[in-house]
Amino acid sequence: MEVGLGLTFQNLTDKVGDRDVYRHELSLAGRAEDQGFDSIWTPEHHFTGYMMTPNVPQFLSWVAGQTKRIRLGTTVTVLPWQNPVRIAESFLLLDHLSDGRAILGIGRGLGKDEFDGFGVPMGEARSRFREYAEALLQALESGVMEYDGTFLKQPRVELRPRPYASYRGRVFASAVSPESVKLMANLDVGLMIIAQKPWDRVEEDIRSYRERFFAMQGRQAPKPVVVAFVAVNEDAAKAQEMRDKYLVEYARSTSSFYQFDNKEFASIEGYEYYGALASSVEKHGIERFNNFLADLQIWGRPEEVAEKLKSMVDRFGVGSFIIYTQFGDMPFEVGRENYELFARKVLPHLKDIDVSAPLDTPSGLQTVA
Repeated sequence: MEVGLGLTFQNLTDKVGDRDVYRHELSLAGRAEDQGFDSIWTPEHHFTGYMMTPNVPQFLSWVAGQTKRIRLGTTVTVLPWQNPVRIAESFLLLDHLSDGRAILGIGRGLGKDEFDGFGVPMGEARSRFREYAEALLQALESGVMEYDGTFLKQPRVELRPRPYASYRGRVFASAVSPESVKLMANLDVGLMIIAQKPWDRVEEDIRSYRERFFAMQGRQAPKPVVVAFVAVNEDAAKAQEMRDKYLVEYARSTSSFYQFDNKEFASIEGYEYYGALASSVEKHGIERFNNFLADLQIWGRPEEVAEKLKSMVDRFGVGSFIIYTQFGDMPFEVGRENYELFARKVLPHLKDIDVSAPLDTPSGLQTVA
């Protein structure tokens, strides 16, 4: 199976300079191909040290120039914040610069401060995402963008350079709420799983997505991409310590950045799921929720980490992983050791997994004409 390396570019405490963060994580990216990773991914974020990744295609273009085969992905490009024409142009150009190695991850966004910073009402995000995604996916195939929607009024324009190759099969979308899962099936894109809910709920979402995808598209859904934050150490006690320090701190930063305790989400169209989540966080306490988020990730000795990831392949029919090894307030030297040990002791076992066999077709379903 294919395994990608995720990079966060986090600077949560400002104990080091932003330049130092970039120097460190660029060094990880520069070595990823030789270490055996199949792809490099990073998310889009703005305005804080939570993740300093405001221009992902620009970063991926740098990676393309440093490598020969590794694929280049986004986890994710947030559509409502940007002009779809510019997104299409960026990824058509990235494809030409990299000889067709780009992978497009898309999402509708959750960071309230980011929506405010761009002057985009959160209540419009789901509708904007749907319109922008429809226009973008069509443009990546045809080289022409034209759309007449409620939010997007795009006159016909030709995009140059023209498409290098079809993007079908290399577009994935993050989805947490059940409504978003159904939308991704309608759009004919793969599913990217970023753990924020119990795994049995994720299993239900994947089943729903596959059934909806088959009904809408008349063929099996692509296997999902799963994002995992990993802490690995030869010493089990040290691996547990990494979980308790760095995975929990990353969870705290995520809860704070996304305002998972903000019950105002209940009144924002498209974000009602997060309003219900905020009520649950209030009931059980934010620190308990942060530990829950940490426990969704992977830690242990190399053989334990490999086995946990393999079990996810079996349970969810995973097609590929995106692995983050530097996160939270983890010192650079700890992150480097985590990265190297994973590449040396875990990555080879994952790459040996054969995920080429098709999944069973959902039973009792008919396609929609």
